Amino acid sequence: MMYESLKVRVGQVVETGKVSDEYITSDQEREAFDKWTDRFTRQDHPTVIQVLLESSKDKDITGNYLPNLVYVSREKSKTSHHYFKAGALNALLRVSATMSNASIVLTLDCDAYSNDPETPLRALCYISDPNIQPNLAFVQFPQRFRGINKNDIYASENKCLYEINPLGHDGLRGPHYVGTGTFFCRQAFFGSPMTFIAPEIVELSPNHIVEEPIKSQSILSLAHRVAGCNYENQTNWGSKIGFRYGSLSEDYFTGFRQHCEGWRSVFCHPERPAFYGDAPNNLLDLLHQNKRWAIGLLQVTFSKYSPVIFGIRSMGLMGLTYSHSAFWTSFSIPIIVYAFLPQLALLNGVTIFPKVSEPLFFLYCFLFLGAYGQDFLEFVLEGGTFGKWWNDQRIWMIKGLSSYIFGLTEYLLMSLGISAFGFNVTSKVVGDELSKRYDQEIFEFGAPSPMFVPMTMAAILNFFSFSWGFSQIIRSIGDLQGLFLHMLLSGFVMVNCWPIYEAIVLRSDKGKLPAKVTVIATFLAWALYYTATSLIFK
Repeated sequence: MMYESLKVRVGQVVETGKVSDEYITSDQEREAFDKWTDRFTRQDHPTVIQVLLESSKDKDITGNYLPNLVYVSREKSKTSHHYFKAGALNALLRVSATMSNASIVLTLDCDAYSNDPETPLRALCYISDPNIQPNLAFVQFPQRFRGINKNDIYASENKCLYEINPLGHDGLRGPHYVGTGTFFCRQAFFGSPMTFIAPEIVELSPNHIVEEPIKSQSILSLAHRVAGCNYENQTNWGSKIGFRYGSLSEDYFTGFRQHCEGWRSVFCHPERPAFYGDAPNNLLDLLHQNKRWAIGLLQVTFSKYSPVIFGIRSMGLMGLTYSHSAFWTSFSIPIIVYAFLPQLALLNGVTIFPKVSEPLFFLYCFLFLGAYGQDFLEFVLEGGTFGKWWNDQRIWMIKGLSSYIFGLTEYLLMSLGISAFGFNVTSKVVGDELSKRYDQEIFEFGAPSPMFVPMTMAAILNFFSFSWGFSQIIRSIGDLQGLFLHMLLSGFVMVNCWPIYEAIVLRSDKGKLPAKVTVIATFLAWALYYTATSLIFK
């Protein structure tokens, strides 16, 4: 009843554009709502700071004082550049410095929640350790997700990124900052462990002590000032101090710069997850999210702080770990080659792999099985299952034929001044039908996105190449020993493409692959075959 009543009230407020007096129950609420004017929009409004709980006054039902709770919405203007998420984090960092004595900052995604009340104590064990504290920038907990289906069909757990790789990084300078579940020492945002860069006003210094009440006029006035659009002009914010600007992957870039300055980090991986968040539950949202990451990584890769040059020079071996992440999009090149070239060769009766009777055949099989075997072993040792591992490697190939290609293309267009990007928050909204299909481990396509075209092309081309090769075997014609690896590869790709075949032929629900995508992909696959036959294999 309370929920239904709330829905009605919210609907009325949205429809009328204002909050009527009947819904305002206190002077504090009235103070907050009075800040809304007719010209107040999400993209253009002044700074809004509201103290919701004050630690010296507000108590819980047991009589214990509650911590300060402050709502902050930084100033926004259509004419100012907001630096996306990093700009919001820097505004919060400055406001918290003016209103709090806290020397530790926790960053969490908006959909994350605490799953373990012991988590702050775990972080403090490292932060309070005198042996590592002087150069400790942050304690990173692995990102974990709720509501993931049994075999994690979209590989949302990102086990390599969030659990396996950080274990290795911990032996160097520590894990990368992944944007959430991170306890920062505030000092790490103001230069290297040896060199402190003072902010423009002393009140923002990490060692400044706030002595006035949180609701005092001077405190609130300063807090509004540092959350303004123009405060950062002609300052070091975003370049030398705070969260760093210049990349859509601000978490990667910020952690990278801190490690380059001499800070280290620690990976804390307790058995009980510290935090839970939401993961995308449809394929398109996942691919858009990874495309955004890919663009952000390329922005760092081709900047003056490139991990390959600046990173390795600053950190040595640790720079290579950042370089591995920075070149995610390069994985699309071998994936594209393996998805199309052997199949085109097979359709034209040309063998490009070693024959079964040749020694190189066994070397090729050893490398193939060895690479997958190592990946599978690491995955299982970290608590994964075969089903989750299979989906993890399948999604990696799908990303190579979608997110990485489109991310690289969009970055190149941006570099030429042809295209501009926008920051799109990944949707986490779950409908009843979509949720049901997700629980049944059925891939969700639905929208006719260009990102679905290359993977559908690969599925179609591999199907026809495998069928042609199988007919050759049945009729006992052609070089059967030379066809073996081509057939093995096409069959492997077909097994991975089963969700696509299912979405093209067997499904009638709203999440099936749109016919428009199938038609375009079929035409492009035929054009690719015709071109290759005419120019390469003739």
